[in-house]
Order: sequence, then C-alpha cells, then structure tokens
Amino acid sequence: MSKYKYYFRKPRSEIGKDILKYLFISGGIYLSASSPYFVRNIKKEIKRWRKYKEKQISNVFYNFQKKGYINIEQKGRQVYMYLTKEGKKKANWLQIDELKIKRPKKWDKKWRVVIFDISESNKFRREVFRGKIKELGFYELQKSVWINPFDCLDEINLLKTFLNFSDREVRVIIADNIGREESLKEKFEI
Repeated sequence: MSKYKYYFRKPRSEIGKDILKYLFISGGIYLSASSPYFVRNIKKEIKRWRKYKEKQISNVFYNFQKKGYINIEQKGRQVYMYLTKEGKKKANWLQIDELKIKRPKKWDKKWRVVIFDISESNKFRREVFRGKIKELGFYELQKSVWINPFDCLDEINLLKTFLNFSDREVRVIIADNIGREESLKEKFEI
C-alpha cells in the first residue's frame, strides 16, 4: 500500500469520525481516572454520542489506540487522551472530506478564480486538489483555471494547507468581471 493511500484512508464508521472530530476540535480531553467507567465518562462529555452503545465506543478507542491514532496517559488521578501525529492526519482528512462551499441567498457578483501550477512530482496531491475543487462545485474555465461564484477562500486555504501547497502553486483571484459570464451564470444558477 502506498504511503498516500494510508494517510488518506477514511474511518469506516460514523462513530470513528465523531471521535476523531471531537478529539481534533478539543485538542484532547481529560477524564477522572478514579472511575472505572472510563467510556461512560466520555459518553457524558459528548451528548451526541448517545446514539452509540458503550461497547462500540470502547472498541473504537481500543482500535484507535492500537493503530497509533490516540494516546491515553494517566498523570496522577487524571487520564489524558490526545491525538497522535497520525491521528491528526486522519482527523484532517475528515475535515477536508466534509468541506462544502456555502451558497449565499444573494450573490455578491464576484468570481473566485483558482489557478494552480503544481509540478509533475506532486501529481498525486495535484489530482487530490483537482478532484476536491471539482467536488466543491468549481467549473474548469481552462486547464488549471477553475471558477466559482461563491466565497471559498477559507476552503481553498484549508486545502492548500492540508496538501502543503505554496502560494506560488495555488492562487485565488477575486474578480468583478471575467467576460462572457452569461453561460457561467446559467451553470451556477445565479
């Protein structure tokens, strides 16, 4: 298995996604080690996990620890849980996987033009980037020039950071007029 496929594989279960997202957002959690009901304490921390059985949560934590995604340490009477470097990579992928561009009620009449020039040595990351912006609803204006009418700067910057692209490799231009806009307005239904 290539190293890229390993890093970009997603958790198979919703519970795994929820746990990684929570740990990523919170930066780790700590729980009282005095209680033998560790999983129950976690479940109390996160109310939306009520849909999961305690055994499911316990199994996911065990598997994540076994795979090296989380570390659980006891310091005194406290138990600390945090994502490892590998766990953060997995959680970042979930964040990228769920990216969406919010469509405003009223268009601001500005076009977001994404241009990129990514070398052949970064072909895999380039294809991931291209696939994701296409999934986000961008339209290919010409080779390596994609367009979207809605605010997407944060989403593109997150993709750039995640895929480790420089400002020279990926740029976003905000334009008032790009010429021959009528067919694009129809395509984007604006």
